[in-house]
Order: sequence, then structure tokens, then C-alpha cells
Amino acid sequence: MALLILGHPDIEKSLANKTIIEELEKNSPDIEIRNLSALYPDYNINAEAEQKALLRHQSIVFQYPLYWYNMPAILKHWFDLVFTYQFAYGSKGDKLKGKNFIPSFTVGAPESEYHTMGEHHFRIHEFCKNLEQTAYYTRMNYVEPFYFHGTSVNAGYPEEDIKSKAKAQGKKLAELLGSI
Repeated sequence: MALLILGHPDIEKSLANKTIIEELEKNSPDIEIRNLSALYPDYNINAEAEQKALLRHQSIVFQYPLYWYNMPAILKHWFDLVFTYQFAYGSKGDKLKGKNFIPSFTVGAPESEYHTMGEHHFRIHEFCKNLEQTAYYTRMNYVEPFYFHGTSVNAGYPEEDIKSKAKAQGKKLAELLGSI
């Protein structure tokens, strides 16, 4: 059984992330999904409950939209409160050692804008270094991120294209979770 930490601040308004979740639920019925915004609308995260959820699973998926080149505030806050000294790191902080750390996110802008000469200057993988380092520091197995571009309906991307890409990402995640 896998755990998915959903860091979308308003999943009901999301076409891409919501479709990924629906696809995962359909193809990985034994996945536990913890919707941070629903559980903690006041950001008062119960670190102990979240740590217990992490301990129940071998694979942890972090699902979110890329906001300003990073994760949404609630997910960052979750990491700050849950990945604590002597739980996730430190001399006795080996509770996450050997677990799979799987980033999965959506990117609103087109891929063509993410390069050294593009509008966003960096490639997507460069924005994932903090995730990779977090996995290494906690001795988790970092899995290369799952993501796709062009998720903003407001930017003119057709809903059917977004749903198609999101379904494909959900299926790929389900396949990965079924194989590890």
C-alpha cells in the first residue's frame, strides 16, 4: 500500500491534479490519500498523525501543482513539521530510511519555457533539487519526478488535453506503485 500526500490548496478547482488522483484511485485502490488542505484548512498539521501515516507505507507520493517554482505553502509547512529531528534525520532519525520518495506535480507553463534561454530560465529538474536532497538526507530512495506541462485552462490549454496528460501520469504512477 502506498501513501499519497496531496499538497494542492484547492483540489476541487484543479483539473490536472484532480484527474491524477482519480486515475490513481481507479488503478491503485489500496492507496491512502491524505489531502492536506482538507485535513488542515487552518494549517494546524498534526505531525504525529502524519508520521504514523508515513510509517504505514513503503512508497510515498507527493502530489501538487508547481507554484512559483516550488511546492504550495501547505506542503512545505507539512515537511517542516513532519520531517523532524530524530524521526526523519538525526542519530535516531531513521524512520523513513529505505522508503520511496516519489514527487508528482503539474506545471502550468509549456515545456519550451523551461530552459536556459526560456522565460523561466531553468529546466524543471533544477527546481527539484530540494526534493532530491530531502530524500537523500532522510535516507529515502528518490524516484525521478513525474510531471507534465501545460496544465492551465486559463492559459488556453484545452481541457481534454490536460485530462489526457493527467490520466497518463496517474497510470504511470499506478504502474510504478504496483512494481515497487
